[in-house]
Amino acid sequence: MKHIQVGEVDIPGQVFLAPMAGFSDLPYRNICRKWGASYAVAEMTASKENLQKTKKTSLRMTLNEESEPRGIQLIGSVPEELAEAAVRVQAAGAQIVDFNCGCPARKVCSVACGSALMKQPELVGEILQKMVSAVTVPVTLKIRTGWDSFSLNAVDIGKLAEDTGVKMLVIHGRTREQGFKGEAEYETARQLKNAVSIPVIVNGDINSGKKALDVLQYTGADGVMVGRAALGNPWLFKEINSILSGIEPQLLKRSDIEDTIIDHMKEHYAFYGEMLGIRTIRKHLNQYVKRFSLNGDELQKIYLAKNAGEQIERTRDLLGSSRFSVNVFEE
Repeated sequence: MKHIQVGEVDIPGQVFLAPMAGFSDLPYRNICRKWGASYAVAEMTASKENLQKTKKTSLRMTLNEESEPRGIQLIGSVPEELAEAAVRVQAAGAQIVDFNCGCPARKVCSVACGSALMKQPELVGEILQKMVSAVTVPVTLKIRTGWDSFSLNAVDIGKLAEDTGVKMLVIHGRTREQGFKGEAEYETARQLKNAVSIPVIVNGDINSGKKALDVLQYTGADGVMVGRAALGNPWLFKEINSILSGIEPQLLKRSDIEDTIIDHMKEHYAFYGEMLGIRTIRKHLNQYVKRFSLNGDELQKIYLAKNAGEQIERTRDLLGSSRFSVNVFEE
């Protein structure tokens, strides 16, 4: 498997987990790494110092003994604030600092952050210069193809980023206007890869090993980043790695699936505490059970559990009596 060099940091593979707000917490990143994610970026974190002191943000910046390399993504629009935030996340243990110019969320773009910054390339350049100068670890950039179909400026911003000292680019194959609708396109990523000398990672609709291989062959990119397709499906990383290595993916055993889900639950409780954990794990369980033949009443039994032990027991019972609904699982 090809390694990717990001400044002084070596990433031992080509398949990354995307930072997804509300999902890419430390327990989930650990699970995805166990199944083959070579790099997993912590959730998007606000650059303002007062916001970084909240409990929610402090959890997002918790790296503990996470496998290397460790990265944290920052969002904001004030160069000085982002430089100071980069220093703080480096001190927190980040070996890579990522800057978000790709989030399409309305509440983010409405305050001129995320993909809204693609309309202000000069500001992006100023931000990146200050971030790169402020830290000793590599700075990377996440972008979209452009704000809309009339302003596909990812290549220009990518070249600008490389000139400021950014060490890797991640491009999602949609505009901000598209959000997550329609199909991702990869022509812009191909052009970006041809225009810069730093690593380029492609994101958007990477939902199978075959798709990852096709995208890499078409774009010439260095790796792929998997987002929504990995929710409830951390085994996807193993499938993609197998295909990229020229190996036929093996069917997963039922025990692999059940043990992964239970291990995720236990890590989640340990990280958040039992009472908060039994509530917040529901969003992950909801993603997992989309792959099983279950009904709402069965799920409610899990969600209404009064403690972690009861929730695990009910989940194990339910998984043991369920039929897996996709053919990558061995019955």
